[in-house]
Amino acid sequence: MSSNSRTFFAHASENHDWQRLDEHLENTASLAAGFAEHFQGEKLAYATGALHDLGKYSNLFQKRLSGEVAAVDHSTAGTLKAKERFPSNPPASQALSFCLAGHHAGLANGRGNGSERSPLEQRLQKVFGRDIPELDPSWEDELSIPDTLELPPLAPRQGRAEFQFAFLTRMLYSCLVDADFQDTEAYFTAAEGRAVQRGGFPTLAELREQLEHFLAKLDSDGPVNERRQEILHTVRGRAGEAPGNFSLTVPTGGGKTLTSLAFALDHAIRHGLERIIYVIPFTSIVEQNAAVFRKALGKLGPEAVLEHHSQYVERSDDTPEARKKLHHAMENWDAPIVVTTAVQLFESLFADRPARCRKLHNIANSVVILDEAQTLPLGLLRPCLAALDELSLNYSSSVMLCTATQPAVHEDPNDPDGEHSLAGGLPQVRELAPEPQRLYEDFRRVRVHRAPEDMDDSALADACLEQEQVLCIVNNRRHARALYELLGGAEGAFQLTTLMCAKHRSHKLAEIHKRLRAGAPCRLVATSLVEAGVDIDFPRVLRAEAGLDSIAQAAGRCNREGRWSPEDSEVLVFANPDWPAPPELEQFAQAGREVMRHYDDPLSLEAIDAYFRHLYWQRESSDDQGLDKHGLLKRMHRAKLDVPFEDIARDFRMIEDTQKPVIIPWDEEAREAARDLQYAEGIGQLARQLQPYIVNVPERVFRHLRDSGAVQPIAPERLGEQFPLLINESLYDKTVGLCWEEPDYLAPENTIF
Repeated sequence: MSSNSRTFFAHASENHDWQRLDEHLENTASLAAGFAEHFQGEKLAYATGALHDLGKYSNLFQKRLSGEVAAVDHSTAGTLKAKERFPSNPPASQALSFCLAGHHAGLANGRGNGSERSPLEQRLQKVFGRDIPELDPSWEDELSIPDTLELPPLAPRQGRAEFQFAFLTRMLYSCLVDADFQDTEAYFTAAEGRAVQRGGFPTLAELREQLEHFLAKLDSDGPVNERRQEILHTVRGRAGEAPGNFSLTVPTGGGKTLTSLAFALDHAIRHGLERIIYVIPFTSIVEQNAAVFRKALGKLGPEAVLEHHSQYVERSDDTPEARKKLHHAMENWDAPIVVTTAVQLFESLFADRPARCRKLHNIANSVVILDEAQTLPLGLLRPCLAALDELSLNYSSSVMLCTATQPAVHEDPNDPDGEHSLAGGLPQVRELAPEPQRLYEDFRRVRVHRAPEDMDDSALADACLEQEQVLCIVNNRRHARALYELLGGAEGAFQLTTLMCAKHRSHKLAEIHKRLRAGAPCRLVATSLVEAGVDIDFPRVLRAEAGLDSIAQAAGRCNREGRWSPEDSEVLVFANPDWPAPPELEQFAQAGREVMRHYDDPLSLEAIDAYFRHLYWQRESSDDQGLDKHGLLKRMHRAKLDVPFEDIARDFRMIEDTQKPVIIPWDEEAREAARDLQYAEGIGQLARQLQPYIVNVPERVFRHLRDSGAVQPIAPERLGEQFPLLINESLYDKTVGLCWEEPDYLAPENTIF
């Protein structure tokens, strides 16, 4: 390309005409503006799109496209011009500058403190002609840039101005990076003679029609089904209420999954919202609920429901076209129904990287449903609630907290300091369920009480052997194995922990279900993993001390089908002197003990409310940062406009313990996928096939296994260390799962995720 050419290009292709720079900037600006309509940020988003590749208006960058020079900084030019052009509105120009400077590398800190990326203040000190190339003046003739810029008219929230600025900046960044990617993708796919498989999803109205057909076929006979129908009709009847914050407090067995989906569809259609985002803490329940939704939505379900989590495996019955659309939708969540994890949602809302932030603008103008809302981690509760509140306050979204044990996260306008409620909680939360107290009584199926004395392992083993069918849930994997071994191979004895790969657990659960249905002896020792989406039904449950929310989940595995009377269905909470609650659970167990002293029914709505209030007060009065353990909100407040985006993204982690995956060759399917991976060019499908065969272990255990040669990476010369396979198969027991020589490494189960 001649250095004297007056035509500047954004992208080059050997097989296609080069993309003109002015076309790329206009396309990106228009797309970004459209994405920002839901929070009235069109002008600001348009400006980010128009300026993001301004540095390509240089002869040096055009030489870069021709391969004559190496990398050229093309992000800083727009950043400098934004500050120069809009000096009268520092917040708007600062938001613009963050987005422009980081549209490839990520949002940086406002000021320097040894972070990975150059902070924004350093970018703004660069000089044209010295640090970055001079711009050709033709850019001013080719680009249409607004003369003035203003921030969108956000509704204020007292004490959160800086948080709201950071949130808006991420939303603008999302609009920019998604628009930039989509226009670039369109150019290169056209250059390759391909079409982009985006959009074309069923409408929400079409999905609701399918759901209506499904709901009409549900059994409505009997008192339980009648109550489910009453809940469904009552909740749907309130779909016309104005968008905002809602709660749905429905006991286990009340049909809250389909009720929440039906409400969300009705509510979204009534108010012009674009999608439903169903957020679940546990990967196993994501898979379950996604399957329920696909079935409920009939023939449109497979292409309408996007399942997005770390262990997603493509479904073999999806058509190639559906797989392509859903694969692209996973990048930016533009499907009509997204089923995902709390990790994906919240870590994206506090992210700094383009790939994680692309989806954010599609969370706006949505119905966001948090299933099992009580599992939000205490140390991040305030930032999470602030993000949810901001979505409903300024980004045209409705938020629903959906659970059987509603956490006390509602803000009481008569108690702003939080003496009797959570200060800074979600305001104006409307309960959708009809008479939650009556529902609790109608669906109550168990009696929960505390063992009068401590129960050591010998007493627990005796209690299990006395019962033909019993479930005992303990707090860590080491305890589960010790107790299981005490049962001495008793008839129908099983163990379930996360030291077994998912395929292995599924196999064991099938055996357990068969024995339970047949009335055969079945004695299951498990960790808390059975409390999340595992559909089992025992007449008696023993539960080690834990929080009341965990005890309520355990109770959901007792008399689940209502085959026995509540009086004959016991959930016994015990303390074990040899296995006290691990440190990370002690705070929950302590709050549970305190409430159980004062309430005969520890799962009543009043007891659960008291439990969460006690837990929150206890956390806030502790020595750490309470419900914002990294002080993220305070750091944003102190930073003003110089938001430390990179640091916040690093510190906001829903799961903090470092785990490493080990692939278990549990069956021939796993072994075949591992063999194929050694030679395959495309690894994506094989990697997904291996997900159900993974066991995650602490990093120090992984090093022990790797250094001893028990674990070796598959094809390390091509794939590096990313696929570690268990070579010493004697370490994997067909009864209890992965074992190794150092039992102290057997960490507690993570009860939050």
